[in-house]
Amino acid sequence: MPDSTISNSPLPGLYIVATPIGNLGDITARAGAMLARADLIAAEDTRVTAKLLSHLGLRVPMTPYHDHSDERTRAALVARMADEVVVLVSDAGTPLISDPGYKLVRDARAAGRHVATLPGPCAAIAAITLSGLPSDRFLFAGFLPSKTKARADMLAEFAGLRATLVFYESGPRLASALAAMAEGLGNRQAAVAREISKMFEECVTGTLTELAARYADAPPKGEIVVVVGPPGEAAIEQADDATLDTALREAMADKPVAQAAKAVAKRFGLNRHDIYARALTLKDAD
Repeated sequence: MPDSTISNSPLPGLYIVATPIGNLGDITARAGAMLARADLIAAEDTRVTAKLLSHLGLRVPMTPYHDHSDERTRAALVARMADEVVVLVSDAGTPLISDPGYKLVRDARAAGRHVATLPGPCAAIAAITLSGLPSDRFLFAGFLPSKTKARADMLAEFAGLRATLVFYESGPRLASALAAMAEGLGNRQAAVAREISKMFEECVTGTLTELAARYADAPPKGEIVVVVGPPGEAAIEQADDATLDTALREAMADKPVAQAAKAVAKRFGLNRHDIYARALTLKDAD
């Protein structure tokens, strides 16, 4: 059966097209051909996509599709998919990764439209490959909340997960985010990747505390991905009764029981309620 995304006359419908995250030379031949055959490109920012089209020597009608696009906008796009080729792109990388494109895909499928994807660059995946951290199991978490409590709550959800964590972040928030990660996840190994595929690409590795200190007075520029390693196996293996009791007593020396239990649970990747019950038992015994 011929590939409907490569033929000279692709089927009407929605095509999710990944675009370069930095170096425009990373556009795939298939993605370039699909952009050329599109009747309409739904772009996160038409000004950004216009630069890519200019690089490819293309002139294709575009319409904005972004965080603030409403149901009426989606309905209009889905209607056009009945007999036109609509291509969805983000400013960089793979659409739907930390953007609202899934709603358009959902509505297109509900309407019975043809939906296809043209895979390509993705900053989260590229950063994992650069980090040198375990890649067999990972969680993409997008951007952390800006408010302190919401950020801490989100990190608490991930603290016991035995997987590499991947976050997007901005330069001005980077140091505080790294410090919050160290507090909420423990001082794990991590990597800060920025400007991936561009001239000044870099990937700096170290512990979360070391990286927070590095960027405290020097917020970096560019698109940033933070990759955080899973809980250390050594720490988990050493979490026997004696180790836990010592850690709890030390934590309770200057913290209320609930806070001490929370800190120790995060440190060893254990259930907070179980550690809280153990802390209460220790307190009563002492």
